[in-house]
Amino acid sequence: MEPVDDARLYSGRYQVTHLIARGGMAIVYRAQDTLLNRPVALKTLYPELSADPLFVEGFRREAQAAANLSHPNIVPVFDWGEDDGTYFIVMELVDGTSLADMLRGGRTLTASHSANLMAQVAAALGYAHRNGVVHRDVKPGNILIASDGQVKVTDFGIAQAMSVEDQLAEEGSVMGTATYFSPEQAEGAPVDGRSDIYSLGVVLYEMLAGRPPFIGDSPVEVSSQHVHGTVPPPSDFNKSIPPDLQAIVMEALAKSPEQRYQSAEDLRSDLVRFSEGQPVRAAQRDVAFFGQDATRAVSKVAPGERTQAVPMMTGPRSDVHRQRKSGSAGVIVVVVILLLVVGGLAYFLSQKSSPPAVVMPNLVGKTYDGALKKLLSDGIHLGLTKSTHSKVAVGLVISTDPKTGITLKKGQTVNLLLSLGVQAAPITIPSVVNLTLSAATSELRAPPYLLTVHTGYLQTVPPGVTNANPNIVLSQTPAARTKGHTGDNITIYVLAQNAQFSVPNLANDSIGQAGQVLGQSGLTLGPTQTKACSNTVPIGMVVSTNPAAGTLVNLGEQVTLTIATGYCKVQVPSVFGESQSQATHILDVAHFVVSVSAADPSTCSPSQVHTVTNESLTIGSRVPYNSSITISVCEASTESTTTTTIAATTTTTT
Repeated sequence: MEPVDDARLYSGRYQVTHLIARGGMAIVYRAQDTLLNRPVALKTLYPELSADPLFVEGFRREAQAAANLSHPNIVPVFDWGEDDGTYFIVMELVDGTSLADMLRGGRTLTASHSANLMAQVAAALGYAHRNGVVHRDVKPGNILIASDGQVKVTDFGIAQAMSVEDQLAEEGSVMGTATYFSPEQAEGAPVDGRSDIYSLGVVLYEMLAGRPPFIGDSPVEVSSQHVHGTVPPPSDFNKSIPPDLQAIVMEALAKSPEQRYQSAEDLRSDLVRFSEGQPVRAAQRDVAFFGQDATRAVSKVAPGERTQAVPMMTGPRSDVHRQRKSGSAGVIVVVVILLLVVGGLAYFLSQKSSPPAVVMPNLVGKTYDGALKKLLSDGIHLGLTKSTHSKVAVGLVISTDPKTGITLKKGQTVNLLLSLGVQAAPITIPSVVNLTLSAATSELRAPPYLLTVHTGYLQTVPPGVTNANPNIVLSQTPAARTKGHTGDNITIYVLAQNAQFSVPNLANDSIGQAGQVLGQSGLTLGPTQTKACSNTVPIGMVVSTNPAAGTLVNLGEQVTLTIATGYCKVQVPSVFGESQSQATHILDVAHFVVSVSAADPSTCSPSQVHTVTNESLTIGSRVPYNSSITISVCEASTESTTTTTIAATTTTTT
């Protein structure tokens, strides 16, 4: 997360501290609730949209819809409001990552892991559907994975009650994310919970195949394929997908809502059956979804991943057959009336027979006996009780499942986690550097460590780190092999979503070596290279880079190499009148190979003795690096010797 420059205080209560993400309609920040002293996620509508009553209404609808949904797999909404013209929603801050980050770069998840995660999402959607809310924008970016593995569905930004027919987009378009549209959503037709099931099928497809079923150059093209195209089996892209799980995916992706799972609970049940190794219901049906004309695409998914308004598609769909009108309209009306009467009676009886709801009490810090007494008084049954070492006093409740504030039915069971106190014997903290975030968290929380794990986010790659991929642990505090105790805090650091990478120093590397280092550093080699001479770098090796070494750039940015073509030319300096040693030093520094010859004494005057009187190369000319040059040095002078003799004789005579 990136610290914000303007730590704004919303409604005199929520202090913004860090930027988490930017979405299609809003910005999400980490904030501190100064009233309750807890971290929260604060989502603000873009300023240009705050002036649009249509978007403000959608924002209000999100807050209202999500606030009425109390489920362990749905991110709860705490508050919403307006501050100085900016509309905001306050939600639970989830310590973890999004499914979109886990799938970035075409990554896939195992079949069992995928089924487990999607079963939790289906449970959340099933609860929302039973409460009359369709999400309408199910996608990896709206599925959060907490550090303890629990799934949380968020962003009901375009969710609507099933009975509401108004649209958040203008007439002739529909809101959502094109990659995960259902066919009826793309057509602008009325939707129900089965539309969310289709979108969830697209997400599961992407988790297994490493790409969604339909991709294209624009959201409109992708939407059209959802309406008219045939889904290729995910096993076309990943042969290891189990047939039963593929059958589940294909039933969820049936073009006709009538051929899909009829409820999210049905989908969840099949996913659970698959996880437990039991036969799945989807494998016993013939969805007739595989076609010889299955769409194939090799280009990278770019458009259609953002929530936006997309033009409606027109039918007919390839495998949906419209029913012809019948002449027995009167019979149909009678049947519908009877069904409504029976349904209303059933609902009334179910409401009378269903147990009253209670709110999960706060048991954290209570003794086992105190917690049990409170549960019994509220009509809640005690389920499993587990114990672990922690800093909480021995015998007190550390946490509950479900958590405090969740709406329960009387008779429902609750699990408790009790404290064994701090472990007396010290432990040696292991190294989790280079592990994935989830693997590192699991190891540190498991015996014998049982540490309290926090996640830190780095904005830049630490020096010397070569495995700088998102979701990989780069460092930890305390360091490995440090002594500690059960329950101690440990922070593991990974790259933030918008982290920047430092361009490595590639001087003297070959092009192949440079490309490998760039790939390890989260960067890419540019398609072309420039060339330049160099007096220090061998021919064909890297002289420099653009951007320069040490520059901070974004993930995947291209780096252009400058390759050495040979030595550069140097200018011949003048060393006339210099001593031999001084002239040799000047020429060495200028990258010449120096040799010395004696000048003819008859050409030397007395003042030129022991100095340079000639150079073999033209002064001021440019010659190749390390060229040879000969300097002529006067060692004696005939004129000076004669003069000296005469002077001596004259002096003696006198």
